[in-house]
Amino acid sequence: QMTLEEKAGQMTQVTLDVLTEGESSYVSNEPLVLDTNTLNLAFGKYHIGSVLNTANNRARDKHQWNRLIGQIQESCLLHSRLKIPVLYGLDMIHGASYVSGATLFPQQIGMAATWNPALIERAGEITAYETRAIGCPWTFSPVLDLGVDPRWPRQWETFGEDPLLAAIMGEALIQGLQGNGNDLSQPTRIAACMKHYLGYSQTVSGKDRTPALIPMNVLREYHLPAFRKAVETGALTVMINSGEINGLPVHASHQLITGLLKEELGFQGFVVTDWGDI
Repeated sequence: QMTLEEKAGQMTQVTLDVLTEGESSYVSNEPLVLDTNTLNLAFGKYHIGSVLNTANNRARDKHQWNRLIGQIQESCLLHSRLKIPVLYGLDMIHGASYVSGATLFPQQIGMAATWNPALIERAGEITAYETRAIGCPWTFSPVLDLGVDPRWPRQWETFGEDPLLAAIMGEALIQGLQGNGNDLSQPTRIAACMKHYLGYSQTVSGKDRTPALIPMNVLREYHLPAFRKAVETGALTVMINSGEINGLPVHASHQLITGLLKEELGFQGFVVTDWGDI
């Protein structure tokens, strides 16, 4: 039923700062006020399908979040032709970190150090409960990259260097976030997003979001198992590696996204890019 423009809009995600009053798309006035004209354009003309992030990099209380997300949803349903609700996502990667007063947990490297999947699943349940309470049904978690290069600056976001441990802990966190039935009609569950598929943490330079040279057997034996287990567990979304592997951007890799992820692993959810990639 959608036009080409509506399909493109549904695939577009904007940050909250874009929709608020402020001096630029990256700096919002405080207290936050949504810009009515921008909302009308976003949902009436550009058919935007998703919003992410907080504004000014600040946590907000549950009342602020419910007001903001509620107003965004109302504007979307008022101005969009097909009345498809906005999908809101937040980086709740160690608890509901964008909600002031919420429960925070160790980063994933600390979670892995517990060697306790049941504890990690419970952390996921609490994160889901406190995230869904603000009207947000989606988190960009868990990180399933391996901590294999000490130069890489995001070690603390991983479950460590072991593929088996990363797979077990990732499975536990996804079960906590989504529930065993992966049924988001339950009011205390949210969609997980396994990231960053694939080979994101083993770059040539050791820097983040840069090219990698990784033989296919290494990708399959070390980097793939945690994602395979996440797909089997029912992870509903996946975020793609920002960089390139062996000279080809992962975003453009039919082999990795269509052939391996969708056809071989059987992933049936949807794919999202990382910040600013497409």
